[in-house]
Amino acid sequence: MDPKLVAVIIIGIVAALVIVWTIMRKQRSTKLRRHFGPEYERTLREAGPQRADTILLERERRVEKFEIRELRAEERERFVSEWRTIQSRFVDDPRGAVSQADAVVERLMQARGYPVADFEQRAADISVGHPGVVDNYRAAHQIALRHKQGQATTEDFRNAIIYYRSLFDELLLAGSFARQREVA
Repeated sequence: MDPKLVAVIIIGIVAALVIVWTIMRKQRSTKLRRHFGPEYERTLREAGPQRADTILLERERRVEKFEIRELRAEERERFVSEWRTIQSRFVDDPRGAVSQADAVVERLMQARGYPVADFEQRAADISVGHPGVVDNYRAAHQIALRHKQGQATTEDFRNAIIYYRSLFDELLLAGSFARQREVA
């Protein structure tokens, strides 16, 4: 066979492989962007385009190893009762209510099967299954940090409760909604 023809064939094969690889990478990025939403954009800003997909895929692999479980009815009721107590205390003690909301969300995460390491790891883990509320969780945490420095206002506390509530609701109801979708 002519060496020039072999070279053209090899170059064609390499070009085809590069095109296929590029298309697959683009599809993967599109899928991750669609799933993670604003979290994808945040990771892209923080890590850059070369690392964002890798970081989010690593998160997915990490969370796949967890034994995330649905809450039993009595556990769900206990958490709902705790949350009602937090909300009722907000008027008299907004600072305490925010601290309690943070604690109950952490316990709820733990009850569902999430490890409760440092905050950034918790937020990263939550972003896999609940990307729509992870920004709220981060915002509530920032308010809690400002509270510890004496810099949070009552309006900040009100917002923190709302942010914690969005994650609380997602974590509380996630298993029952997933089961309902499977049945439908």
